[in-house]
Amino acid sequence: MRSSLLTIVPLIPSGANFAAGLAFFVEQMGFEVLWQGDGIAGIARDNVAFNLVQNDNQAWATNASFGIAVSNLADLYQEYLHLPANVGPLEVKPWGRREFHVIISSGVCLQFYESQS
Repeated sequence: MRSSLLTIVPLIPSGANFAAGLAFFVEQMGFEVLWQGDGIAGIARDNVAFNLVQNDNQAWATNASFGIAVSNLADLYQEYLHLPANVGPLEVKPWGRREFHVIISSGVCLQFYESQS
């Protein structure tokens, strides 16, 4: 029987201060900690999960970008608009997708877009 791929849980660098990075996801972005070890934590919000890892490699962080499909994009935008992060405008991109991005302090870009389902 052939194996099935079930989900993906990417590693996201926290930046130099792991505790501050984790606190940002939990206190500002509404994620919860599922488990935590030395310099790594599994976090999730609804059906999206990441492993946040202590790493301040700028080349990795600034080249990391994750697209996250959401329902009620406008509501999430209002929730995240005042984050202490670089929050881009909510707009329809030239490729036709309505989205906005959040660049967190480590340099990672999270792109939130309207789910088509």
